[in-house]
Amino acid sequence: MTATQIDRAALTGTYQLDPAHTRLGFVARHAMVTKVRGAFNEFSGTAQIDGSDPSKSSVSVTMKADSIDTRNADRDAHLRSGDFLETEKYPEITFRSTEIKQTGEDTFEVTGDLTIKDVTKPVTIPLTFEGSALDPFGNQRIGFEGSTTISRKEFGITWNAALETGGVLVSDKVTLEFEISAIKQA
Repeated sequence: MTATQIDRAALTGTYQLDPAHTRLGFVARHAMVTKVRGAFNEFSGTAQIDGSDPSKSSVSVTMKADSIDTRNADRDAHLRSGDFLETEKYPEITFRSTEIKQTGEDTFEVTGDLTIKDVTKPVTIPLTFEGSALDPFGNQRIGFEGSTTISRKEFGITWNAALETGGVLVSDKVTLEFEISAIKQA
C-alpha cells in the first residue's frame, strides 16, 4: 500500500525503529577503486509522526559507535580506534531532527543535527516513504529509505594514507544509507 492509498492522518503516532528490519549503514571509497560498506548493528530511534502535518513530526536516533560492522574484524577495530570514531571516548552517534519538509507525494527532507565525536553539524536526509502495513503480529509498520553524503573531515575524522599511485586510502565523502522500518507504539 503506497502513501497515496492510505489515510495519512492514520499514521499519526509514536514509532520505534525496528532493529531487526532497519539498516543504518554507510559507504566509503577505499583505495580510490572500490567501496566499503558497513552498518551500525546497535541503535535505537523514535519518530513522532503527524500524518496530517509532517512539519510537526520529529525523529531521534542514537547509534552505538562500537557496533560498527564492515564484515572485517581488523578494519572494524581500526574504525573504533582514535584514528576514526574513538568509540571509548565517544560511545554514541546521534541524530536529532530540527525540520521535516514534505517535498513530494511520498518524499520528505529530514534536516537535523548529526553528532559524531562531539562535533555537531546539520545534515539533510532525503527520504522516500515506502508505505505502511499491518504485519502478521498485529504491528502497524511504516517504512522509509534514503541516503545523504557527508564529509568525515567535518566531524574530525581525518586519518588517511597516501597511495603510491596517487589519491588516498579512504575517501573523505561517506554516503549514509537508511532503510527504516518502524513500529507504531500503543
